[in-house]
Amino acid sequence: MKISLQSSQTAAKMSSVLHLAQACKYDAEHSKLVTQFATTIFDAMRPIHKLGATERTWLEMAGILHDIGWIDGRDGHHKATLKIILNSPILDLSNKERLIIGSIARYHRKSLPGLEHDHFAALEPVEQGVVVTLASLLRLADGLDHLGSQKIRNISAEAGKKSLLVTCKVISSFPDKPARIPKSDLFEI
Repeated sequence: MKISLQSSQTAAKMSSVLHLAQACKYDAEHSKLVTQFATTIFDAMRPIHKLGATERTWLEMAGILHDIGWIDGRDGHHKATLKIILNSPILDLSNKERLIIGSIARYHRKSLPGLEHDHFAALEPVEQGVVVTLASLLRLADGLDHLGSQKIRNISAEAGKKSLLVTCKVISSFPDKPARIPKSDLFEI
């Protein structure tokens, strides 16, 4: 009985996330790909990060919401995304969940997580570690989609002790092979 109650609560939360994303006129195709890439990498790296289903759900929610700040324009959209997640009455999330998911989404671009950011500093050290891990995966996944401008349709990932092999299936060729994936900086730390 406890499992079904938890899954119905998770489904209600996910429904509110999708409702907010739609209200913010999100790019559904981009968000779907980024979320798919991020969760594929999460699953491959599970023996390393040792995070569970709750954290995977947070990553999915952040993946869906990461670009909703575009509703306020391109500049600073990552910060606008955080503000929307923290303040939206549409979201069926606790304040702690809003801080965690909002922080993951906020760090999908630009600044790296740091205690100078109030939303990040408000989290417990363990939660900060989760945010850093999940934001690094989201940032990497977003970089993969930007790399191919939705030319990458599927990935597989295999984690080693100090490496991650990502194999991409593409729908058309790239003009040049990049030296590294854009936005991989947080992942490399």
